[in-house]
Amino acid sequence: MEKDTAGKPLPLALTMGEPAGIGLEITLKAWHHFATSYTPGSHHFFLVDDPVRVAKALRQLGSPIRISTIGDPAEADDAFRKTLPVLPLDMEPLPADTATVFGKPDTSTAQAVITSIRQAVELALEGKVAGLVTNPIQKKTLIDSGFSFPGHTEYLGELTKDVALPGQGLVRGPVMLLAGDTLRVAPITVHTPLAKVPEELTTQRIADVAIVVAQSLVRDFGVSKPRLAVSGLNPHAGEGGALGLEDDHVIAPAIAWLRQHGVDAFGPLPADTMFHEEARAQYHAAITMYHDQGLIPVKTIAFHSASNITLGLPIIRTSPDHGTGLDIAGRNIARPDSLIASIRMANLMAARRQAYDAALTSRPDGGGTS
Repeated sequence: MEKDTAGKPLPLALTMGEPAGIGLEITLKAWHHFATSYTPGSHHFFLVDDPVRVAKALRQLGSPIRISTIGDPAEADDAFRKTLPVLPLDMEPLPADTATVFGKPDTSTAQAVITSIRQAVELALEGKVAGLVTNPIQKKTLIDSGFSFPGHTEYLGELTKDVALPGQGLVRGPVMLLAGDTLRVAPITVHTPLAKVPEELTTQRIADVAIVVAQSLVRDFGVSKPRLAVSGLNPHAGEGGALGLEDDHVIAPAIAWLRQHGVDAFGPLPADTMFHEEARAQYHAAITMYHDQGLIPVKTIAFHSASNITLGLPIIRTSPDHGTGLDIAGRNIARPDSLIASIRMANLMAARRQAYDAALTSRPDGGGTS
């Protein structure tokens, strides 16, 4: 677990996510999970939200859990044992008559959702939290309100683009990685309509994503010699050009370039045969060409225990691997497993990254890597 300069463990910041969804419910259940066996500094976190809104939503949910409003992340540890700490949004409070209607997103809360993310990122950049764990957002609601990013991953990249990474050879993200116990997958294109995927695939983009993944496996996951499996785009990886040319003309050159530059990557592989148990044992992470090609396997194998991680940033960010659950919101039946896994993952990554970066900066050459 990452610690501050005084040696005290840093908390995690949880964002509010879509108010009409299951974000608050799973946050409450995650708090209960960790608080019932809590020792100081162990997996503690706070929620970045409007305390008045949270209190109203607690009454709607019929939850007995109490909250405490904190003024600084450093207060979270003392508050966590008995209450869910809530750090107010740095914006005007929501109108007093604002009420969450579970299952029905409203653009009137979009600014609060965006502010929660931005504020958590700023706290991470300032070194006041070990990282952030983002509750699921309703992308359409934010976009309808004027939000110009297709999802968390792209927005986090924008918020952190001007912050330097440690060392001289780390490649910048953002790169989405879905990680379960036995499978890690990074798609080259993320929130891209399927019809536009081929035109967005380039040899350079594939190589850049693969390098970020390989470097993160070392820095954040403790894998000393990462091995990457790279999927094809077309059925049977194009079958020698008979079923499409992208595999031979775009993907294969990226793999060749990666191998020439010290990254142990292999493929392109037919996507339908690279995710069974024996195949997964041959690599540390899979690189796929588009969202569903990679996320369907990982969610099938580890739907309740996988985490969504953004790699290649100067901060730690994880998230549950599911959506806002509007269809079950307010019914107290949402499972918190993926959020709990994401909290554990964020703390584990923060500890590993802190140790890695400390070792890197102590090197006489200033930490150059490639």
